[in-house]
Amino acid sequence: MGEVAGAESDVTWVGTLAGVLGPGVAVGALLGWAEHLRQTGGRRGWRWLALTPLLFIVAPLAMPGALAALVTTGIGGGAIMVPLIGLAGGYALSGRGRVWTRAACGLLALSIIPLWAVMAPLAGGSALAVGTPRGALVALHFYALLAVLSLACSAPFRPVVDVGRSLEPKAADERL
Repeated sequence: MGEVAGAESDVTWVGTLAGVLGPGVAVGALLGWAEHLRQTGGRRGWRWLALTPLLFIVAPLAMPGALAALVTTGIGGGAIMVPLIGLAGGYALSGRGRVWTRAACGLLALSIIPLWAVMAPLAGGSALAVGTPRGALVALHFYALLAVLSLACSAPFRPVVDVGRSLEPKAADERL
């Protein structure tokens, strides 16, 4: 947060813990649980866990003054875009659904690459331009974290593992 916002930022420990790290832990745990449920045959309603990245929107906007700042200045718009990119990327990586919808979601998720390259210098000054060492490092971290989020978000969208078939004993001739 401080690397992106720069030295003049208003980043606080409370804001970082309550608005970023807390929701991150919750989203990671719930998406991990979704993968566990998928690997063990699924459960009724478990695919609703696909919506857990939306905690990245709810938690920061619940902080005092955050909604007003978003509406009046646009500050906090990244808190909305990040989970949407994760969900779109997760659906694109899942291998389920129509090809054209997965392709559209994949293009939406990948659109952050040129968007960051254009917007980061405008928001953070020339130090965040991807042509500078600091800008390239920040961009690489940002892209990598979004890729990991997209991969994790794919768990509730992927097909359920059929545990019944994997537990069947093999025939005598197959064991040899």
